[in-house]
Amino acid sequence: MNMDNFLDFNSANNQGQISKQIDIEEIRRSLLHRINEVLSHLLPQGYIQNHCYYAGDVEGGKGKSLVVQLQGNKQGCWHDFATNQGGDLLNLWSEVKGYGKSEFPKLLAEINDWLGNAPIYSTAENYSVVQKSPPIDTLGKPSKSWNYFDQNNRLSAVVYRYDNEDGKQFRIWDVKNKKSQTPKIRPLYNIPGIISSKKVIIVEGEKSADALIEKGFCATTAMCGANAPLIKTDWSNLKDKEVIIWPDNDEAGINYANKLAEYLSGKCSFISVLTPPEDKKDKWDAYDAIAENFDVRSFLNTAKDLNKKLPSFTISELLSDISPMPQDLIFPRLLTPGGLLLIGGAPKVGKSDFLINFLIHMAAGESFLGLKPPRPLRIFYLQAEIGYHYMRERVKKLKVSKEIIAKSSNNLVSTSNIQMILNDEGIDAVYKTIKHNFGNEKIDILCIDPIRNLFDGGSPTSSENDNNAMLFFLQNRIEKLRSLLNPDMGIILCHHTKKIKKKDLEEDPFQAFSGAGSLRSFYSSGLILHRPDELDSRINLYFELRNGSSIPRKIVEKEDNKWVELNPFSERLIKQDYGSKLDSERLRKADVILQLVAEEAKKGHLYTGNQFAEKFENQASLGGSKTINDRISVLATKGYIKFVRDVSIFGYKEYRSKYGLMCVQDMEFTDNLGNPHLVLPTHFKCPNTGAVLPVENGNVWVLHGEENL
Repeated sequence: MNMDNFLDFNSANNQGQISKQIDIEEIRRSLLHRINEVLSHLLPQGYIQNHCYYAGDVEGGKGKSLVVQLQGNKQGCWHDFATNQGGDLLNLWSEVKGYGKSEFPKLLAEINDWLGNAPIYSTAENYSVVQKSPPIDTLGKPSKSWNYFDQNNRLSAVVYRYDNEDGKQFRIWDVKNKKSQTPKIRPLYNIPGIISSKKVIIVEGEKSADALIEKGFCATTAMCGANAPLIKTDWSNLKDKEVIIWPDNDEAGINYANKLAEYLSGKCSFISVLTPPEDKKDKWDAYDAIAENFDVRSFLNTAKDLNKKLPSFTISELLSDISPMPQDLIFPRLLTPGGLLLIGGAPKVGKSDFLINFLIHMAAGESFLGLKPPRPLRIFYLQAEIGYHYMRERVKKLKVSKEIIAKSSNNLVSTSNIQMILNDEGIDAVYKTIKHNFGNEKIDILCIDPIRNLFDGGSPTSSENDNNAMLFFLQNRIEKLRSLLNPDMGIILCHHTKKIKKKDLEEDPFQAFSGAGSLRSFYSSGLILHRPDELDSRINLYFELRNGSSIPRKIVEKEDNKWVELNPFSERLIKQDYGSKLDSERLRKADVILQLVAEEAKKGHLYTGNQFAEKFENQASLGGSKTINDRISVLATKGYIKFVRDVSIFGYKEYRSKYGLMCVQDMEFTDNLGNPHLVLPTHFKCPNTGAVLPVENGNVWVLHGEENL
């Protein structure tokens, strides 16, 4: 560069003869780099249109006589058509501020100060008194500098690098305090980029951060890198972000990464740490990776949460914990907070239609086939099979009440048949879509239908039938989404089942899932739809619960676009021959009795057998009191009904009964204050003699036979 592009500042008085050069071209480049901010500062009433900035005149008035080019080869050039004046941004600053030709040093000093650079001289009125140069000047001209901007994109600090015979050295200029010092609270690098991104990569140094930023990644570093005391850096901009820590390939880098991960725990949505490849050189970093065209995107997928602590507790802690159980998202224990429900079925079994009905009821807070939410749930339905128009058609054909539709309308959001993979980019798209629809409200359930259409097992050749790939998908994709959105959110995954023999299906239907090993070890509950006879419209629902008592198999059918249950708690009988009809009637009555006993207890009512028969005579199609008593006797013999003799704790003074008050498995009694109490049996009916005998352990429920209820 020609020396004409430099300007010497020398004091002309007796206060010292300190000389300093300023690079005028560097000033011009800095102004162009921040052209929008410069024009807003100089002409605050102007506006942008068609890649130009318009103002009335250099006085800053409204209008469009003065035009500044914002892009292209003439970026920064301006012209005032009213006065026929023009020039570059230096000329514009001079005209707006009213500087004369002899005041050019003063003009540069003001611009230099506005840019946040080290001051040239003091702001005393004579502007000829040279200020003592900051320490950075003693090292000569910096070889590189990095600007730190705040949330408003204003310069807050500058880091200068100097390369000399003693090696590289760094100095920091605190723009806000106008001192050569490290800010007391150190900002992160690239704050504007952090604010607009969901995923942030933390590296050691601005050089590595810039290398990643140029490739389209959001990267940052702490001021002074790995040597920075963690407590002196403001990490608040990482709140609700997914953070990946990329250490240098040396012991100090690895130690810093682990220490930082632990420090940021709880301050970010998700934290993971990269392990540099074993074949890389010492101190290999992100800058080196970009320089050698390393596959950075694939490398980021290998990040692991190294500081995740395992939940642990003693038996004493478990026994002393009397806090209430968390409320089921879907009762009874089908989906618990933080749980995962896997729904599967063979093609054409009606899985998607079943799911749409199911989700609408859950979003409305209404029961569906005996499955109940505690309240209307916020649900995002990420489905990749049904197109928009066909989804619309299905919803309009639903035989669901207008009240349920109204309750669910704002709580259930669905996609159409999207074409995407649930990789890092897919996770980001899902996150942004959910935030767009639900804002800051946390969703209760994320439903993905089906797995195979969005599956990402970590490599292009992976398949959902591969247990390792499936485990990668569940841990690195599904759980990452949960951690970003809501740790207590329930997940519903839909998956296809393999062909399986009828005998094997009946023995263990959940082995029918593809990738069953990883899936079954991961999910908290499962639901399979199975049609035993292709010519029959009836579908069996099989349940598997990790966190609760088993749910009996349900037989359901879709009739007139409405799903109905044909066995437990339904008043509709299967149209079969007379013998089968009687069997079904007995099953129905037995299940209705068990259900009513449990529901009445929740209302605070306990009954002897006779009391129950008299109260519910000719209700719920149970028949007369004798018929009800007969069914109660059978249920007690089989062990489905047991008895409680010590009833003083429930507020009952006395009763007349050979056995006691009836109870069923997992029954809860609600006292006068509205508090629930688990009811444990004290006695049972001996299946051999009919005698009433004490139970050995009220917490263990023993059945004496399931046939011919």
